[in-house]
Amino acid sequence: MPRQMLTDEHWSKLKPILLQQGIYDKADLRTTVEGILYRMRTGCPWRDLPETFGPWNTVYKRFNAWSASGKLMRIFNTLVEDPDVEWLFIDGSYVKAHQDSTGAATEDAEAIGKSRAGNTSKIHLTVDAYGLPIAFRITGGEVHDSTEAQALIDDLPAGDALVADKGYDSERIREQIEAKGMAAVIPRRRNSKKGNANLDRGLYRYRHLVENAFARLKPYRAIATRYDKLKRNYESMVALACCLLWLPM
Repeated sequence: MPRQMLTDEHWSKLKPILLQQGIYDKADLRTTVEGILYRMRTGCPWRDLPETFGPWNTVYKRFNAWSASGKLMRIFNTLVEDPDVEWLFIDGSYVKAHQDSTGAATEDAEAIGKSRAGNTSKIHLTVDAYGLPIAFRITGGEVHDSTEAQALIDDLPAGDALVADKGYDSERIREQIEAKGMAAVIPRRRNSKKGNANLDRGLYRYRHLVENAFARLKPYRAIATRYDKLKRNYESMVALACCLLWLPM
């Protein structure tokens, strides 16, 4: 039996949320979810799923259907319960796209672009004061952090401060953050005439919380390397990985 990822305690918390999203309570539901998580952890092709999870195409078809209907993203949003939004931290991280992830046969969005590392995607992530993910967006790797920041910040709850590195240093982003009633804790670039005299350096030291979140997500091989052809399927994989960070809470 392959190593599983859900304890009985975590399954008892996750199962009611699955049913709330209209996922049928079949006898093999937990086995199917474990199969999806196994693929997320190992990055193996769907066809190579161990037989103990049932027919591989059944596991894949259920995952694909749940992804297409947005159920996996809604499960993540449901698990984000009472986050500590006093401090918010935002950052982006590149993900190398496997050669087989390109060239989808449909016109659905792929979110794969060219960067210095070749074909890549990027995860734009926001975590709360405990370092738990509360929102993310997937883009092609060519999209700069500051370009996607506006859409991500719009979706965030208002806190006391939003912390980011100097890649987010723009007046547009600062004004957007302040319009939500938050302080922008962002260092200015070296050539800035305003300098960093007003930077809250004590709070900025905690920016490692968002980097720590990436470090907890990327041990899952299907997150660290993108194998999914469609943006929505990779987005659903990231959502599941974020769910596993919230389940123990």
